[in-house]
Amino acid sequence: MLERLFGNKNIEKVLFYLLFNEKCYATQLSNNFESALSGFQNTLDKLEYAGVLVSILEGRTRMYQFNPRYPFLNELKSLFSRAYNYLPESIRKKYYEKRIRKRPRRKGK
Repeated sequence: MLERLFGNKNIEKVLFYLLFNEKCYATQLSNNFESALSGFQNTLDKLEYAGVLVSILEGRTRMYQFNPRYPFLNELKSLFSRAYNYLPESIRKKYYEKRIRKRPRRKGK
């Protein structure tokens, strides 16, 4: 939907994903969208270089989140939250909404 505006489908996917999940890493996005890892790595690097995202090391994993100091963060989030309402319901549930665990973990795990 917004890929023509940003010039890349992965940018749209990353920003929609971060809008509702707050943090992510490249392999998580690659597995979630069943797409190539290198495309998401390049996109995350590009967004970090532009100042839209910041990265934090958690253990050995580089986690990305919105940069709270980005001057247009509120406008960007409102644009994406409005655009999110126009996505088909099936795509919203499959890719962007958090999955809730339906059954408890096995004992002793």
